[in-house]
Amino acid sequence: MKNRTKKIVALLSACVLTLTALVGCGSGDSATGSELSGKITMAGSTSMEKLANAMAESFMEANPNVNVSAEFTGSSAGVESVISGSVDIGNSSRNLKESEVSNGAVENIVAIDGIAVIVDTDNTVTELTKDNLIAIYTGTVTNWSELGGVDAPIVVVGREAGSGTRGAFEEILEIKDACVYANELDSTGAVLAKVASTAGAIGYVSLDVVDDTVTAVALEGVAATVENIKAGSYFLSRPFVMATKGEISEQSELVQAFFEYIKSEEGKAVVEAVGLIAVD
Repeated sequence: MKNRTKKIVALLSACVLTLTALVGCGSGDSATGSELSGKITMAGSTSMEKLANAMAESFMEANPNVNVSAEFTGSSAGVESVISGSVDIGNSSRNLKESEVSNGAVENIVAIDGIAVIVDTDNTVTELTKDNLIAIYTGTVTNWSELGGVDAPIVVVGREAGSGTRGAFEEILEIKDACVYANELDSTGAVLAKVASTAGAIGYVSLDVVDDTVTAVALEGVAATVENIKAGSYFLSRPFVMATKGEISEQSELVQAFFEYIKSEEGKAVVEAVGLIAVD
């Protein structure tokens, strides 16, 4: 009887060990099967470079078998690329145009950005009104002395045609196709560098790239800060869009997972870390 009991106990123990091993193997296979892999391609806005790179790096760190690449070709070019199918995501630092939407592009707002108006650090004019900006960029006011500054010509710097930053800036001020530029530059970094190195220059850039090489002027008495943009008191702000061809739900599993990550707490932390405002 004792021998028989021992055999039963041994048999039961063996079964338990076998079941444990099977459950363990099953869990491992499931985890492996759920791992993301593949490539996501983006192209578009130079103003979104910091956000796009930071989000890509964070997503790849969480998903080692995924590669996310981004090219910075300008908003219009990025949207054209996603419509043509040459990239998965078109980054645009402006709302999509009706013509882009009619061609299949879908506007997915992932963050809100402020547009900072910058001058060189020696400029004594540190505050402007909306009317001042309109007068400067349409060529009505051409000397800083007209705005309480020193007697020096205003060097008007802006972005190239097709830039999302330029489009948003001119649309907010309602001066589209009416601007008189001394310099039209092809990237956010180029505008920042030009204003920093040019006496009397004024330009506009994404808020998150502003550093101590320039002065961000207050507009209508309100400083260009994330807090003021959230409060709605700073009027120069715009959406950062990651456009897709068709709804997100129509994209690949990998692209859908990327957008889910952007909307997650981890993704929102990345947005805020680069000086932008996260959206729900």
